[in-house]
Formats: sequence, C-alpha cells, structure tokens
Amino acid sequence: MDQHEKPDFEQLGDQCKKMRRQIVTMINRAGTGHPGGSLSAVEVMAVLFTSVMRVDPANPCWDRRDFFFLSKGHAAPVLYSALANRKFFPEEELLTLRQLDSRLHGHPSSECTPGVDMSSGALGQGLSVANGVALGARLNGTDQRAYVLIGDGELHEGQLWEAAMTSAHFRLDNVCAIVDSNGLCLDGPLDEVKCLGNLKAKYESFGWHAVEIDGHDLQAVYDAFQEALRTKGRPTVIIANTVKGKGVSFMEDQVGWHGLAPNNEQLKIALEELT
Repeated sequence: MDQHEKPDFEQLGDQCKKMRRQIVTMINRAGTGHPGGSLSAVEVMAVLFTSVMRVDPANPCWDRRDFFFLSKGHAAPVLYSALANRKFFPEEELLTLRQLDSRLHGHPSSECTPGVDMSSGALGQGLSVANGVALGARLNGTDQRAYVLIGDGELHEGQLWEAAMTSAHFRLDNVCAIVDSNGLCLDGPLDEVKCLGNLKAKYESFGWHAVEIDGHDLQAVYDAFQEALRTKGRPTVIIANTVKGKGVSFMEDQVGWHGLAPNNEQLKIALEELT
C-alpha cells in the first residue's frame, strides 16, 4: 500500500501555488471552465492526493486503492491538477482541457481519465456513490476509504441529505466527506439563495463526526484528515471554510467567477500574483 509520511508544508504550499497557476492557465487556454470553485479547493485536494489517499498512479484501477469522488464535478480543473501532480498523467496534458479528443473533459469522466473514479457533473450524487463503495469495502473485509468533495451550494440537493442518513445508519467510518464551504453558488451568496444554517450542528444531528476548519490552512486540513482516520463507528465530514477564487485577487469571493474563463490580460495578472 502507498503510505504517506507527514508532509513538508512549505513544499506543499509551493505545490498549491503551482496548482492554482495550472487551473487558471488551463481554463484560459480552453476559453471556458469553472475557476472559482476549483481555486477554493486546492489545499484540500493537495493534502488529500499527496499525503492521505492510498493510490497507485501506475495502476489507477488498483483494487485496494482509496477512492475519491468529485461530487461538484464542475470543479474538474482542480481534480485534474491534483492528478497530474500525482503523476497519473503528464502535466502538459492539462493544457488540453475541454478540447476535442482530450482525456480531460469539462466534467470528470471515469471512462477516459486515469485516476477519476466517478463521472460527475449532475450535482448531489457523490456521497451516494461513496456509501456504496464503503459498504463494498466492508463486505470485502478491506480497509479502503471513500473520500468525496461536495460544494456548499450543492448541499441544496436533497439526495445528499438522504445519503448522509445512510452513511450514519450503516456507521460508515470509512467515508469522509469534505464540504468546500466558500459561501457562494452560481446564483449568488448562499445566505441569500438558500441558507444552510449551522452545517457542523446539522451534520452532527445526522449522526456524523463533524470537523470545521480553515480550508486554506494546510496543517489544519492535514490534521482533519488524520482525525477522520482515527474516528470509528461513524462517518466524518470536514467543513472546510474557503474563499471562492482563492489566490487571485480579482476572483476572490466574486460570484461572477463561478464559471468564467480569464482572458489573456487577466491570466497574466493572475500568474503574477501566484508566482
């Protein structure tokens, strides 16, 4: 199994800047994509793929791997960046995002992209899939884990709360959900569109172990994943408070950058800020 040591957070911070540069560059090259919710999830994805999950880039379908499901499939650029940096495919392939014949579709496809465990795009389904995989691992007697990244706007989908009840009912302690809680969705601020209330208390009332953190603090993210590994008898949710568009000043906390590609001038500014 691919076990990890505690990461060097300085190096991991450099990787996060690199991932953000890759995200804005590939979306600029494609002329379309979703930068806001990709940039907000960088630290979570960097820690997860470099220091938590057991995977084998040389054998993406390894039958003892941990699983990752990007429930908010429109944030595909951050997943592709994480996979490329983990050597599932060459980094230069990132520049083919959304091009004809590319393996990197606008939303993840498990049929053509190494390391993608679930095709996604229609919101609300990731936790249901994670539950199924976790139950399968239990039946097989393995210690495999299922991780799922959920958008906070996605939590307006009722299926996610049905799935949350299922996770708790079956005491799936090999399920770890991460909520990218950046406070914005396509239609505006969540508190105005449909308020989610106290997410930590809500998940706890469903029978989950809930941890709330600064989603851009690498140490906090790593510690939360370690806490999830130690938690027995119930699933864990990490509520990662983040900033949509993190790292690019003119994108930060701006709902308009949910699904807008930067032009060449904007890309130049973004790359200067991320260097």
